[in-house]
Amino acid sequence: MIAITNGKLVTPEGIISGYDLLLKGQIIFEVLKKEEREKLEGIHEVIDAQGGYVSPGFIDIHADYIEHIASPRPSSLMDFKLALKEAERELLTHGVTTMYHSLSLYKLNGNNNKPIRKKENVKKLIDLISKTQLQDYLIRHKFHARFEIDNVESICELKTYINEGKVDMLSFMDHTPGQGQYRSIEGFKKMTRLYGNTMSEGEIDTLIEIREKQPKLVDSDYKEITKLAKAKNVAIASHDDDSVEKLKIMKEYGVTISEFPITVEVAKKAHETGFHTVAGAPNVLLGGSHSGNLNAHEAIEAGVIDILCSDYYPAAILHSIFKLHRKYGHDLSEMFKLATINPAIAVKIDNELGSLEKGKRADVLIIEIGEDDLPAITSCFVDGAHVFQVRYRC
Repeated sequence: MIAITNGKLVTPEGIISGYDLLLKGQIIFEVLKKEEREKLEGIHEVIDAQGGYVSPGFIDIHADYIEHIASPRPSSLMDFKLALKEAERELLTHGVTTMYHSLSLYKLNGNNNKPIRKKENVKKLIDLISKTQLQDYLIRHKFHARFEIDNVESICELKTYINEGKVDMLSFMDHTPGQGQYRSIEGFKKMTRLYGNTMSEGEIDTLIEIREKQPKLVDSDYKEITKLAKAKNVAIASHDDDSVEKLKIMKEYGVTISEFPITVEVAKKAHETGFHTVAGAPNVLLGGSHSGNLNAHEAIEAGVIDILCSDYYPAAILHSIFKLHRKYGHDLSEMFKLATINPAIAVKIDNELGSLEKGKRADVLIIEIGEDDLPAITSCFVDGAHVFQVRYRC
């Protein structure tokens, strides 16, 4: 049995001091007063948290970071198994113990033609993620299927992945110019150029016209796909919700998560309607959306955001939690919930993960505050195994 002592424990009820966390095998054995723990026998290791925070591991339900590791340049594809191994080592340093790799099932076009998003490459990554359950990996790897609704040619593939039990979360995306994230045509053009696309103005206009005319999922497609997903207990999300009408439609299909609602008003309605609402942690660090949409802090201030994800920058979760507390005065224990129990509930794994409670899986972080006043993960446990530790030089 392992005891973690001298830490501030982040529990569902709040942050508590004077208590020790006991790990036995793969689970959390008990939370006890330090003096009570010192009387116990059978403890083979005592780890000093040095006054740091002892938190559940972070659960990141939306991140395409693996694409950047597997393809650091648009034309450079690294070995995918190597990429997954390297990604998890880095993710541990940011406290992510459960990662929902958000792989895109897109129709490639003039604005989105990354080789990493070709069908054959996406399939390789999906198969690798699925196999991690049977091999030695440091963290929990999950597959979040991001399905672009004009990719109708890939409906059968998506259904196959779901039926094979390889999909852990599903989201419906629509990046058609004129709605959602790109509800402004000029905004779409701006983002197209920012992503390094060299198309001329005329070529972009032609692309927009083509995208607007593409066939998309119809009612029967949504119903069939969501029925399969629900039968497999897969959480379903909508993406870039920009209207109350869209929320209503998604609700009817059984969608329960609203990723990146475009405005605070839409986020508020989603929250009121019972959706789990998601914002990007980089948005918090940047002070707003990189595409001019919802400001995450304002939405959290309004009480309409439940979950923070890393999106594209894994370090953002840890630092946004502390920024929200220090700069904006939010309760720190509540901010931790944005990356622990709340996402666990949304993706239906809260019976095992997401909080420091007896009987749950022992995914645990020790977070210390350095002399530079920045939080740092100094120890990480996954399934009770001490998989990461770092000490800064004096």
